[in-house]
Amino acid sequence: MDRLTWTQFLVPGGYIFLVGVIAIFAHSGLQGDHGLAAFNEARTEAARMDAELEALRAERIAMANKVERLSEKYLDLDLLEERARAVLGVVRDDELVVR
Repeated sequence: MDRLTWTQFLVPGGYIFLVGVIAIFAHSGLQGDHGLAAFNEARTEAARMDAELEALRAERIAMANKVERLSEKYLDLDLLEERARAVLGVVRDDELVVR
């Protein structure tokens, strides 16, 4: 029987080591803090925040419209009366309050 040499151990050992390193990098690339899963999570969060931003922009535009209609330059008397009634809780004599 022939004697085993160091190269017969080192070559397979080197391949096993390389496969292990590749497996670690692959796992890190898929599941790590900066991997594919984190990328998909960040993309979902960005889409949610974009939708929230659009909703806030629409709300801001609606508020700016109300402020414009209540300004001295353009006074909407119906809106002014509606806001005064809502804030003060005032009802005219000829109105019926339904709750």
